[in-house]
Amino acid sequence: MAFDFIFMLTANDRTIPDAATRLDQVLAGGARHIGFKDVGLPFDELKALAASIRAAGGRAYLEVVSLDEESELRSARAAIDLEVDCLLGGTRAAAVAPLLRDHPVRYYPFPGTIVGHPSILSGTIGEIAESARQLADLETVHGLDLLAYRFEGDVPALMKSVCQATTKPVIMAGSIDQEERIMAAAQAGAAGFTVGTAALAGSFPAAGTDLTSQVQAILAMTGRAKQHSAAPKRIALVAHNNRKSHLMAWAGRHAETLRRHRIVSTGGTGTMLGKALPELAIRRLQRGSHGGDQQLGALVATGELDAVIFFADPDSPGAIDFDLLALIRLAIQHDTPIACSPAAADMILTASL
Repeated sequence: MAFDFIFMLTANDRTIPDAATRLDQVLAGGARHIGFKDVGLPFDELKALAASIRAAGGRAYLEVVSLDEESELRSARAAIDLEVDCLLGGTRAAAVAPLLRDHPVRYYPFPGTIVGHPSILSGTIGEIAESARQLADLETVHGLDLLAYRFEGDVPALMKSVCQATTKPVIMAGSIDQEERIMAAAQAGAAGFTVGTAALAGSFPAAGTDLTSQVQAILAMTGRAKQHSAAPKRIALVAHNNRKSHLMAWAGRHAETLRRHRIVSTGGTGTMLGKALPELAIRRLQRGSHGGDQQLGALVATGELDAVIFFADPDSPGAIDFDLLALIRLAIQHDTPIACSPAAADMILTASL
C-alpha cells in the first residue's frame, strides 16, 4: 500500500443504511479503497455492496466490530463469503488467522487492548508495539489496523512505534478528522488510513457541501501527505534482456531514492541489480521464463506492490508477450502504476517516491 485513503461507509461503528447510494458519491469523488462494517445492513446488502465496489475497480474492506470470539469468527467467515479484499480489525488473530489461510483475504487485526463500543485503545505505547510485533509474526496476518486516535496519549509516538515494530503495513483507523492527523499518519510510516463518520459529517474543508467534495478534498490531502510518507514502497524492477542495460542505468541514476524502498525483481534482473547496487534491498523471484512474471502478477493482485517498472523491448520478436500483457492487465485492474520506459518510470518516481 502506498499511503492509501480508505473510505468507510460507516458511522458510529455501523455500516450506514444508505451505503449503496453513498457509494456512488464516493466513487465519483475518486476513492477506490472502500470499506464497511460487518454490522448495520443485512448480509445480502453487504454482498451487493462489496460486488459494486469490485465492479467499479475498487478494493473492498470489511472491518470487524465484534466483541466476542464467536461473533469475530462469524465476521471472518463473512469476509470470505463477501469476497472482500481485506479484513480489518478484530482482536483474536490466533483464532481467525487459520480460517483465512486458504483464502485470498488479507488480514489486518487490531494490536493492543480494545475496550468499549465505540472502541478505545488502551495500554502503554510499549505494550501496544509489542502486541503489534507478535501479531505481525503470524503468517496469515498481512498487516495491522491501529486505532491510533482512539488512544489517550502521544498518538504520533504510538503510530511511529507500531510502524517500526513490523515491516508489514499498518493502517490507521478511528477519529481521523483533519489534515493534521492524515499528515501525522504519513510521517509515522503508515500504509493507509480510514475515514468514515468525519467525511459523512462534512468535517473536512471542501469546495462543496456534498460527500463527493469531501472525498476529493481528502484525496488532495492524501496526495500532500504522501510527499512526507516515511513508509518504504514496494517496487518491482524488471526488464527484457535487451533493456536490462537501460534499467541498470535508470536504477543507478536513482539509487539514492531506491535505497529507501523495497525492490522486487525477477531472477536475472535481481541478480544483475544486486551485484551492481548492493545497497538496494532486493527480493528475488523466479526468472521470468520460470514463472517470475506470474509471481509479480500475484503480488499485484494481492496489493503487495506499489509500482511496477518493466522496461520492455518493443523491437524484440514477441517482446510484448502474453506475460507482460497479463501483468499490464492486472496493474490496470488493481490500480497499480506501471511504467515500461525510463521517462514513464521517472514520472512514477517523481510523483510517488
